[in-house]
Amino acid sequence: SASSQRVRALTGQLRAAQGSSFANATSVVDEFPALRSIRMFAEREVAPIINQYWEKAEFPHQLLPKLGALGIGGCNQKGYGCSGHSLMSEGIIMMELARVDPSISLCFLVHDSLCMYTIGALGSEDQKRKYLPKLAAFEHVGCWAMTEPEWGSDAASLATTATQVEGGWRLDGAKRWIGVNAFILEPKTLPGWSVCKMENKTGMRVVQNGDITLEGVVVPESSRLPGATDFAAATSALAASRLVVAWQPVGMAMGIYDACLRYLCERTQFGAPLAALQINQEKLMRMLGTIQGMILMAWRVTRMAENNKATPGLASLTKATLTMRGREVASLGRELLGGNGIVHDFHVAKVFNDMEAVHTYEGTYEVNMLIAAREVTGIAAFKPRIQSTTNNSRSKL
Repeated sequence: SASSQRVRALTGQLRAAQGSSFANATSVVDEFPALRSIRMFAEREVAPIINQYWEKAEFPHQLLPKLGALGIGGCNQKGYGCSGHSLMSEGIIMMELARVDPSISLCFLVHDSLCMYTIGALGSEDQKRKYLPKLAAFEHVGCWAMTEPEWGSDAASLATTATQVEGGWRLDGAKRWIGVNAFILEPKTLPGWSVCKMENKTGMRVVQNGDITLEGVVVPESSRLPGATDFAAATSALAASRLVVAWQPVGMAMGIYDACLRYLCERTQFGAPLAALQINQEKLMRMLGTIQGMILMAWRVTRMAENNKATPGLASLTKATLTMRGREVASLGRELLGGNGIVHDFHVAKVFNDMEAVHTYEGTYEVNMLIAAREVTGIAAFKPRIQSTTNNSRSKL
């Protein structure tokens, strides 16, 4: 159809002539030639079909074997059939997938950087041998449930309980967004487990988030992750993935820039391309300058992490900052496309909505900034200090 052809054009290769400066900004890919296959997969397999799935809020399961064939499962793991790429490679994989579709990149993030990482870091040898090979091949799909309906940013107040019983553990509670214990659950074999798909999302619609209810679910001791002995162990997985997710808004901003550049050069108004207008050129270059800075920050902090020099606070600062800048690029892109900026066929509107989800998950912007500030100042400012007041001490107008 004309619509799908337009989408393919918008998400195709960068123009060598008109996008040369932007191509230089993304030259990080040149250091990892094998990752070009990720870009080809995203453009040839994802771009032509993803809009229809976003509109229906469904996931294209036929892409999973193709993701497995890329050999990218288990970027942060060695052995067990995992790819064992570097942290930098994992970040750039996220960037390349997010450039075409943020939802697919998010599915990769949760599967690889949360589920697989948690099993690899906190699981037993038997658990690693049982689960990691099939997860690496995308034969199984991993999820990660921590947030609860009543507790989002205040993750330390989780209320789901794990009670030791004869033969294992009984789990009771609810999880959303798919001392602390952690368990590997295989839902198809669990009486008392139920899940309800979260409907009416306005962003990341391809991602199948759900509300999970656990009512007396009994699992054997072998399902418990032995390394998850406290809350710090659980949050370590989030800290590890936070830097990877920071690459996501970089890729999303790249895709928006690409779409806007093509649109401005191809669409004519008042007898000239939209790219001939000074105000449009200024906005386009503001986007480009922002993206350059985003890439450099992600690159520098990832290199520091590979050398064990990046702190959790720095990872949080990076995620928060790049998400903020990504929202700025998305807003400019929406302006540049005018009325078509709210039509998802033109890519920008879809990513504009998806960027709002990135702003919230893996820690909201504000919480990530507070994590970074606590590290810098030594003062935790998460919980407000509420002083008791009496009627006599209240201000009177």
